[in-house]
Amino acid sequence: MGKDCNTSSQVEALLRVRVSQADAHYGGGLVAGAKIMEYFGDVATELCIRHDGDEGLFAAYDNVEFKAPVFAGDFLEIRGKIVEVGRRSRKIELEAYKVIEPEYEKGPSKARVLEEPVLVARARGTVVIPKE
Repeated sequence: MGKDCNTSSQVEALLRVRVSQADAHYGGGLVAGAKIMEYFGDVATELCIRHDGDEGLFAAYDNVEFKAPVFAGDFLEIRGKIVEVGRRSRKIELEAYKVIEPEYEKGPSKARVLEEPVLVARARGTVVIPKE
């Protein structure tokens, strides 16, 4: 199950989600960056389960960048991968992309698939697996 220290891993995870109106925190349906961080945490948990059979614990974010706004109704893909494996630590990289956006001006249920996904956020961090 576990990997040798300091080797990268091919473990990857993908979460697809539609951001709901309940997730809007600011005027105009704008979603707070904290919601994206929650999705990052979900992907990190899946990565740890796939790699170690344990949910692990997020110890630290080394870097977080918010690149574009997210609004209620947007569909996101959150991608993550383990890039380095220590004895108990796992370095991970995470990215969130907008892949579908609503077109409310055309009708209440109109939406379009974006030709190119839009990077909305990325992060690097460390998760740890508890001792047995």
